Amino acid sequence: MLEFEPQESLVARIAALPKIHLHCHLEGTLRESTFLELTERDGLPTRYRPGAAAEEEDRSPREPGQVYAFADFSEFLLLFAAVSRALSRPEDYARLAEEFAADALRRGVAYGELFISPSVWRFFHPELDLRACTEAIYEVFARIERSHGVAFRTIVDLTRNFGAAGALETARFAASATELGVIGIGLGGDEARFPPELFTDAFAFARSEGLHAVVHAGEAAGAQSVRAAVEQLRAERIGHGIRAVEDPAVVAMLREREIVLEVCPTSNLRTGVVSALEAHPLPELLAAGLRVTIDDDDPAIFGAHIDEEYLALARLAGEPALRACIANAIEASFAPLSLKRSLEERLRSTE
Repeated sequence: MLEFEPQESLVARIAALPKIHLHCHLEGTLRESTFLELTERDGLPTRYRPGAAAEEEDRSPREPGQVYAFADFSEFLLLFAAVSRALSRPEDYARLAEEFAADALRRGVAYGELFISPSVWRFFHPELDLRACTEAIYEVFARIERSHGVAFRTIVDLTRNFGAAGALETARFAASATELGVIGIGLGGDEARFPPELFTDAFAFARSEGLHAVVHAGEAAGAQSVRAAVEQLRAERIGHGIRAVEDPAVVAMLREREIVLEVCPTSNLRTGVVSALEAHPLPELLAAGLRVTIDDDDPAIFGAHIDEEYLALARLAGEPALRACIANAIEASFAPLSLKRSLEERLRSTE
């Protein structure tokens, strides 16, 4: 996150804007204090080390402000795993959704499509009832929509690391849970070791069931990963996608097909995809005429929430660029047309 003291007038204008979540992992919104409470309840460390017993991980940090520290992308993935391990009961997922919604409403979020990772939940807790957990999230979101008029939907992430068969199984679960607010599938996890081509069957099945398709690509792997996500998996949106700039032909493809990139600047900085925010290819993506949205990925872990990302973009590229990104997010969302038009009107009312 950039270090500066923004002008009060700009802060007020950003606060008034409707925030749209298209790339935010629900597990990554877990408050640090809640994570600590859950790990203490179940005697778990705050770090996950594959193959190690929990008692062998007792050096994990518990000091506030240090719990979500990590050095690189690999450590981040293990930290995300530790957070997921701490969520072991349906009531934990209800609490996660409650706290996310409270934070989102306070920051002016007007609509959201949140990633959830049931395959990771089941990895850590084989007996966990995935449907009960998804229903717990759905019930919280349905109540928020009734009371505040803000809709949140979920996209089931097919974690690459569990292979093609696991992805297809998770896609089947997603198709069975559409009445619980599930609207699509995503593809996350270790992009460098598990390319999009491995998951064509899962995505074909999801499309046949009427689910939307989004794919993380162009983050830990290069422009070819973005091309494969579009051409092989028929992704409607690309999560991150910033390494598309490594191949002008891929940039041209994205522009011609009007594929939206869900860009998360602070995430890219914290995971080492970019060396500094000033070196982020976001200006290049915008100058190339690509459709870009701005989001916060795993805001509690990365320490930068969506309103802060909006503020940073406004100062880096100007408020017109920010407003264009919000308009892109509204149009690229999977919300009903009537809701899109309402969100567009809300955005226009802030001019």
